Amino acid sequence: MQVLKSATQVEATPTPSKLSSSSVLLGLNKMRPYEMVHHLVSCNAVVVFSMSDCCMSTVAKRLLFSLGVGPTVMELDEQVDGPEIRSVLHQFCGTHQPIPAVFIGGKFIGGVQTLMASHINGSLVPLLKEAGALWL
Repeated sequence: MQVLKSATQVEATPTPSKLSSSSVLLGLNKMRPYEMVHHLVSCNAVVVFSMSDCCMSTVAKRLLFSLGVGPTVMELDEQVDGPEIRSVLHQFCGTHQPIPAVFIGGKFIGGVQTLMASHINGSLVPLLKEAGALWL
């Protein structure tokens, strides 16, 4: 899992080296919010745009963790440009409240309701496997 906490800090588990994390972060810092969202979504199997104090975001992250998925998580309330990123998510998602916003395999899946429904109907695990987030 990679958690992007602020524009100056990246926490990753596992991280091969601090240099690679900081170089990724430097690249993200130079991007505009739209480019940052697009880059994160296209370069990671699972991305969750979240708010650290949002119970629905916690449910979405815990579901993914329980399945053995290590999503890239961006906590928007801990980002300097969080409001701008949230605005971009509104454009990408076309919804009024896109938090949490879950992307799998570069595609917007939805929020926690869609994620839970996909899990219940059995379509989530195959989707995660196809995206390369699960290997079993």
